[in-house]
Amino acid sequence: MADIDQQKHEIRTRVRAQRKQRSEAERASTSAGFTEQLIALCEGRRPKTVSCYVSVAGEPDTSGFLAWAAEQGIDVLLPVTRADGLMDWVLPSGDGFVPGPYGIPEPLGQVVSPMAVGEVGLMIVPACSIDSSGVRLGWGGGYFDKTLGSMDKRPPVFAVVFADEFVDALPADVHDIPVTGVVTPEQITYLDLSE
Repeated sequence: MADIDQQKHEIRTRVRAQRKQRSEAERASTSAGFTEQLIALCEGRRPKTVSCYVSVAGEPDTSGFLAWAAEQGIDVLLPVTRADGLMDWVLPSGDGFVPGPYGIPEPLGQVVSPMAVGEVGLMIVPACSIDSSGVRLGWGGGYFDKTLGSMDKRPPVFAVVFADEFVDALPADVHDIPVTGVVTPEQITYLDLSE
């Protein structure tokens, strides 16, 4: 267990450093790519409601996708963290954001039941890294692992990472829930072929 935790820590440290080193030009280019791929994913799956995350500095940018979804009338649930380590979900009002724990922006809007996320047609989640078997390495807070692990029936779950963060293999614990697919600026890859 300690060995897996150490391996995960080393990967997180490396990915954080790599993300900080990306140039503004690369960020602009990948932002457009993420928007294009996330739109294509939604157009292919046609969900009425999706859950997504609000990106912070250095993360794969979801802002273009969120703007597109609003224009298309797709309801988007965004996460807000709770003190107990779980997440609630908000249907944003469009009135902006407030700083949440860890400096992550949280939307103003209607808080919906934590179970509402189980009813979405598609979940778009952040990640540090993803491997070819669908193992998702998060940032260590466990918010998404707890959410995914508590669901009786999960909608398709797609993690969003830069291309060099999509790797052959990652260390995994029993509580790590595999994702359906991965979105990079260049492509959508299905990892669960039953989808």
